[in-house]
Parts: sequence; structure tokens; C-alpha cells
Amino acid sequence: MDGITVSATTPVREIGTLIAVALVFGIVNAVLKPIIATLGCAFYILTLGLFALVVNAGLLLLTSWIAEQLRLPFHVEGFWAAFWGAIVIGLVSWLLDLILDAIVGD
Repeated sequence: MDGITVSATTPVREIGTLIAVALVFGIVNAVLKPIIATLGCAFYILTLGLFALVVNAGLLLLTSWIAEQLRLPFHVEGFWAAFWGAIVIGLVSWLLDLILDAIVGD
């Protein structure tokens, strides 16, 4: 996706970087998203949930900054790249949830 880059030198390092970034994003998402959702409840209601895309874009930008601090070769180039990345992450999460629910039968 334009604006989101992984500049690892080998495929193994690229996979390692993506796994590390996924872990960082998961931690950031687990810690901050409930706090933001609680504080921004009115915005979620007012925008019919579309505010979640803005929150996810911000969390992805924060993940990019943390990855930079950890010297991981991952970078998000601004809000719009993060916004579209958040849409892709949301769609993939939704599809994985559907598949896992069908497999587990919960």
C-alpha cells in the first residue's frame, strides 16, 4: 500500500518485522483503544462508528513511531496512508473473525 513501507533487507527479516509490528500494534490497540473508546463515546455515536477508522489510523501512526524507536524497518507516511491501512486491517480482522468463528463454531 502506498505510504506504508517495510524496508527489510531479506524476506526473513521482512516477515520478522511484520510479526514484530503486528505484536506492537496489538499491544497498542489493546491498551489504548478501550480508553479512547470510553472517552470518545460521543464521537462514535455521532459518526455512526466511522470515528473508529480515525482512531485506528492514529493507532497505526503511533505503531509506526514505536517501530521507529525500536529500529524496526516499518514506516507509515502520514494520516491518509494510515487511514487506508486501518481500513485494510479492519477488513482482514473481520474476515479472520468470520473464518475463526466458522471453524471453532462458537
